[in-house]
Amino acid sequence: MHLIDEGAFTMTTTRTARAGARRRSALAAATATTVVVLAACGGGQTPEEAAGGGDTSEAPEFTGEYTGPEVELAYWNGFTGGDGPFMQDLVDQFNEEHDNITVVPNTIEWGDFYQRLPAAVTQGEGPEVGVMHLDQLATMAARNVIVPLDNLAESLELTADDFTEEIWDAGIYEDARYGIPLDVHSLAMYYNTEHFEEAGITEPPTDEASFMEALDALQAAGYEQPFWMPQVWPSHLMWLSLTWQNGGEIYAEDGSAAMYDSPEGVEALEWQRSIIEEGYSPNDVAPDSQYIAFKNGETSITWDGIWQINDLEASGAPYGIAPVPTIGEEDAVWANSHHFFMTRQATEDENTAAAAQVFIAWMSEQSGEWAGSGMIPARLSVRDSGVLDGMPQQAIAEVIDTMRFLPPVPGVGGVQTEALEPAISNAVLGNTPPSEALGTAAEQATNLMEQNLESFGAE
Repeated sequence: MHLIDEGAFTMTTTRTARAGARRRSALAAATATTVVVLAACGGGQTPEEAAGGGDTSEAPEFTGEYTGPEVELAYWNGFTGGDGPFMQDLVDQFNEEHDNITVVPNTIEWGDFYQRLPAAVTQGEGPEVGVMHLDQLATMAARNVIVPLDNLAESLELTADDFTEEIWDAGIYEDARYGIPLDVHSLAMYYNTEHFEEAGITEPPTDEASFMEALDALQAAGYEQPFWMPQVWPSHLMWLSLTWQNGGEIYAEDGSAAMYDSPEGVEALEWQRSIIEEGYSPNDVAPDSQYIAFKNGETSITWDGIWQINDLEASGAPYGIAPVPTIGEEDAVWANSHHFFMTRQATEDENTAAAAQVFIAWMSEQSGEWAGSGMIPARLSVRDSGVLDGMPQQAIAEVIDTMRFLPPVPGVGGVQTEALEPAISNAVLGNTPPSEALGTAAEQATNLMEQNLESFGAE
């Protein structure tokens, strides 16, 4: 029985590396988490038993305010880097405005967060509320760690009209909503404005032709290796984007199979390897090295997450930001989203449950202030209010309809860690042909996904 979860890579101690680690631990993770979490939840139990014996709690009806006795809420999040102070400010503001609710935040590295959460909730020592990445919602819902929030979403009058279809649908598992979207964060293209000026490039590239022309112009201007291709992080996120751009799909809709070795996927990985073979990148680029090199002016272009914006602003590096070019035929880019959740631990007391919903509702309304962390508010109404005017991520928010997310399938992020990411690495390094690497990975991932479906009683 395998339910694959996310863990974390070891990072350097710089603020930049911590920012990268936050995302990597949530999305790319270590396979060892699988055994640790299930063991911690109860030895030989099934995932359902380990998470609470099949209990199906849900959030009560939301009344809009809390007038009961004083309540203390444990609030877990993984904002350990530059976004942390923004979240702390919001928590402080909430506490000042609510005399009878005290929110106590606990900030944990994302990898540890996902590993610890199921066992902590089972033992009654977890949070009542928290924030997690949307690609973890299905896993935690299947384990009965978190509860549906349909009543809260309806009370807040949250509808699909205020979100992109991708963001809205990704928060649903087994016809129930488990997360209230806070933000969206995607890959973006960063470029060194001084290098571009010296190379005579006046506009950021938007497609394969203009992108390759830009690389050639940068080489001609003396920047020998202008675009580093990482062998791990965030290479798999680049591959997902490119595969979607080619018109491919990554997984079967029912979560039963991985389709990594589709013609579209193979073409995407061949393109990534060609960047090295054609001399635009060195071989064996370690995780985050491409970003550090970009920040230090050693390379001209990098594709990385918008969570790097505040770090680049602080560094003073001369940079511009634009959407990832459409190398294929369709506009598409990998993205993720932070969602608020409530644990079943919170539903054990009606006052606690009511206060938890007040907190989530209040935080959802503050997503405009959260934009200062470098993220994009998930709600269209907030984005249309002008909160992003003048912010670097505004250009990325304009293409939010092209952002794609992993499907709400339990364990899918960890399946990628065990099967997909090693395949991407081997092919980018030139150790294995892309078609062979992806074929082996697809078979391995499909086996894991079938076991996950069986573990959770999927039909």
